[in-house]
Amino acid sequence: MDNSNNGSRSYLFSIVAVAVLGGLLFGYDTAVISGAEKGLQAFFLGAKDFVYSDTIHGITSSSALLGCIIGSAISGYFASKLGRKPSLVFAGILFLVSAIGSYYPEFFFFSYGEPTVGLLIAFNVYRVIGGVGVGLASAICPMYIAEVSPSNIRGTLVSWNQFAIIFGQLVVYFVNFLILGEHTNPIIEKVGETLYAVHPSSDSWTIQAGWRYMFGSEAIVALIFTILVCFVPESPRYLALMGKDAKALAILSRINGQKAATAILDTIKSTVNVKTEKLFSFGVMVIFVGVMLSVFQQVVGINAVLYYAPRIFDSMGMGNPMVQTVIMGVVNIVFTLVAVFTVERIGRKPLLIYGSIGMALGAFGVALSNIVSLPPLVPVVSIMVYSASFMFSWGPICWVLISEIFPNTIRSAAVAIAVAFQWIFNFIVSSTFVPLYNMSMGDMGDKFGHCFVYALYAAICVVASWFVYRFVPETKGKTLEQMSDYWKKSTREKI
Repeated sequence: MDNSNNGSRSYLFSIVAVAVLGGLLFGYDTAVISGAEKGLQAFFLGAKDFVYSDTIHGITSSSALLGCIIGSAISGYFASKLGRKPSLVFAGILFLVSAIGSYYPEFFFFSYGEPTVGLLIAFNVYRVIGGVGVGLASAICPMYIAEVSPSNIRGTLVSWNQFAIIFGQLVVYFVNFLILGEHTNPIIEKVGETLYAVHPSSDSWTIQAGWRYMFGSEAIVALIFTILVCFVPESPRYLALMGKDAKALAILSRINGQKAATAILDTIKSTVNVKTEKLFSFGVMVIFVGVMLSVFQQVVGINAVLYYAPRIFDSMGMGNPMVQTVIMGVVNIVFTLVAVFTVERIGRKPLLIYGSIGMALGAFGVALSNIVSLPPLVPVVSIMVYSASFMFSWGPICWVLISEIFPNTIRSAAVAIAVAFQWIFNFIVSSTFVPLYNMSMGDMGDKFGHCFVYALYAAICVVASWFVYRFVPETKGKTLEQMSDYWKKSTREKI
């Protein structure tokens, strides 16, 4: 293709493909716990120096999210001071350290296979390190893709990042399934209000080794990503913000063609010159909308389903829960592709609203199944509907909007704040899911918790659809620089 006139789509797609590997690692790291958490719980239930309670397990299963909060919070500083590319290299190194450390947390300091409070702390430290990498990648990957992409296909390319996240989750579901092989997850028995014990007949290999291989498998993907990201160019918009116009123009020309690149660079430079980099230069509303998009993406409850999928399917009593988890992963992939191929035609807002309604119906179906005696197929299908609705809406579209709505001069800081809120609420939802899910009341027993938690998610989905309709701007077809004009005009109208 003639780069001087049209630019090179193959070049654009190649660098986006490397960037979305960060999304794949994001999905892999956050979902690996779904297959490993029961073996991990059984391992630490054998500790002699502390009691591994339900609450501690919830925190341990979600500890990577603490790192995600840290990583996303510092992503703005890293992205603006070091650049997008070096920040992604650093994220890849963190992924690699976390995978190896989670596989072998005893490293030099503890006896192999002996569960202690010290080993638990070490394991969680390694998971937090990986979480910092996820937090950095979750903020910077879609930002980078948006900044290198032409406006007419930007939504599609950023949506591929979400596809990679879901594909990473599917890959790890399948990898966990293969690692488990003929072995079985341990049988955990409730022996108190919040205390559990491992049944003597449980598979010892799963308890001692299975979960280690699941966490360690991430090291291969992390190494590939870290090497490949060294070969992608820096974001041209970041280069322009740093005054490196010649380098920015060279990259823009290779992507868009010489003539278009010159016009794009002039537009970028005009937005840099007319505004300071103060966070609220464009008003409070743009930050509020970005933050609330992130909050709603989490409080609809999806990650509680993704992280604990085998446990949930097991409680429904219909077939092999690991097989159903893999099937759910395939469904998620298919419906993420729906968003990829419709986001530029249907738009961002309609997809979010339709998805919110579908999630509400699915979550309500699960809640109802715990009140009325229904065949196990009903809650299983309801979970699939709930998950599929998220995958064509809040999953990819939230990332698209967060990468698009913020003006150039505040994007790094604003994305960091929005994504930090996302991980804060991800941690809240994920760490509270197990205690809420296991709540008992009266004759309903545990079914009360099963019903309550999904009814809560259904109600939040309804509120989310109203928020999108009322406050979120449509960004389809707009350049990143046009969003600066939108918020500038919005601020003037309020004065």
